[in-house]
Amino acid sequence: MRTIQMTLEDDLVQAVDKIVKQTHTTRSAFTRAALKDAVNNFKISQLEQRHRKGYEQQPASKEEFSVWENEQKWEDS
Repeated sequence: MRTIQMTLEDDLVQAVDKIVKQTHTTRSAFTRAALKDAVNNFKISQLEQRHRKGYEQQPASKEEFSVWENEQKWEDS
């Protein structure tokens, strides 16, 4: 693990301090979790953009998903 120095606004530090006090954790642990979430969200966003671009370049045909239509129907009881 590495130690880094960060510059944050005072109100952000106060908000984090309030949360870490309530959750009985540390600034470092809170920041690690927040950064892991941010990295994961970024990766998901990148995958969604690639997915969107793929369908823009090669749109789905109307028949492509028709095989699943019967699976979506609810039977009347």
